[in-house]
Amino acid sequence: MHDNQPRTSTSDTLPEVITRYLTAHHAHDTATAIAAFTREATVTDDGNTYEGTEAIRRWLDRSATEFTYTIHLVGAQQTNATHYTATHHLEGDFPGGTIDLRYQFTLRGGLIEHLVIEP
Repeated sequence: MHDNQPRTSTSDTLPEVITRYLTAHHAHDTATAIAAFTREATVTDDGNTYEGTEAIRRWLDRSATEFTYTIHLVGAQQTNATHYTATHHLEGDFPGGTIDLRYQFTLRGGLIEHLVIEP
């Protein structure tokens, strides 16, 4: 296997900081979720980019109350030492009702530096 080939993983093989963030985000535990990010982290979701922990905190608080939905991890991949993708299936009261979203993580120093969420 070439080093640049993505490796399919399960949630068990995602780094602890990613599973801690995902668990906290789904539980609406903003304090724990925000602690998984670097101070200069960025999150891009639905075409908007949030820079820094205060902007990310506001995004987390809003996303926790905007819609009601269930979320299930359906796949995980490690692209290289610092890049991971976790694919989630969501069903809920948002427009369209169901969607698969890729959460693309870039880690630095054991924390999340960048997160891009897109279909």
